[in-house]
Amino acid sequence: MTGFIELEGVEKVFDVRRRTGFLRREKHQVRAVDGITFEVPSGEMVGYIGPNGAGKSTTIKMLTGILTPSGGRLRVAGIDPSRERTRLAHRIGVVFGQRTTLWWDLPLIDSYKLMHRMYRIPRARYQENLDRCVELLDLAELLEVPVRQLSLGQRMRGDIAAALLHDPEVLYLDEPTIGLDVISKAKVRGFLRQLNAERATTVLLTTHDLTDIEQLCKRVMVIDHGRLMYDGALAGLHEVGESERTLVVDLERELPAIEVDGARTVRVEGPRQWLAFPASASAAPLVAAVAAEYPLLDLSVREPAIEDVIAKMYAERSGA
Repeated sequence: MTGFIELEGVEKVFDVRRRTGFLRREKHQVRAVDGITFEVPSGEMVGYIGPNGAGKSTTIKMLTGILTPSGGRLRVAGIDPSRERTRLAHRIGVVFGQRTTLWWDLPLIDSYKLMHRMYRIPRARYQENLDRCVELLDLAELLEVPVRQLSLGQRMRGDIAAALLHDPEVLYLDEPTIGLDVISKAKVRGFLRQLNAERATTVLLTTHDLTDIEQLCKRVMVIDHGRLMYDGALAGLHEVGESERTLVVDLERELPAIEVDGARTVRVEGPRQWLAFPASASAAPLVAAVAAEYPLLDLSVREPAIEDVIAKMYAERSGA
């Protein structure tokens, strides 16, 4: 294997004790990651998706050295993460959406100053990276605010900046847009696109939001029950899973079910209608057709849930 990130037959097994009686417990094994093999070239942005409990976070923790694989081979930039965690730390950045690496009671800028010293970042390089992150992530007015007073969206942008101060070659993002409003999501996605384009930073992104994947990644990997089920383009995933997006249409008045090519009406409630169409197809022609033929007030496109896509993949493979 020749990728920047390399996994070959990687497994992670946890021993769990389950109560079987008043004073008895029985030990059994949970296979969180089950023989995963893939590689990610330097500079690529990859979506790593799956339902809760699929093994995504366990994989990320092994890639950072937090967890040691139970079997298989794993390398990041030629380094075994679990054996050389400190050495690897200077080459990676990590953002866990539901946890923060910032100091809770300190102003945001103080967390950055501490990281400057921890990573021993040259002063000029630190200042350049800090100024760039502050500008692109709109953090200027937040630097003197204690982290505990930041909103979730503000803290998330602060965490992303913190992960990039030392110029990591690879960035692991675990649910980086969870709970963010539309504006904050747009800022984060725009920043990540620019980071990848300008500095060729390798990005591995785990998320439940398929819009993150669509806007950022050309390649997507699907993991479920610890196994890699799909590795390829997002359009191909939709084709394999036969998934559908939903166009939610608000009309000026109540009308019979909308009839347009390329979609079918699946629900009508007063002036609101829901139209299903293939997820691999563009929504633009459908939107244009509805706007041309019906008195339109508003519309929105809803992405299929990752769980639904995977369920359809299972059904397709089993012939159900």
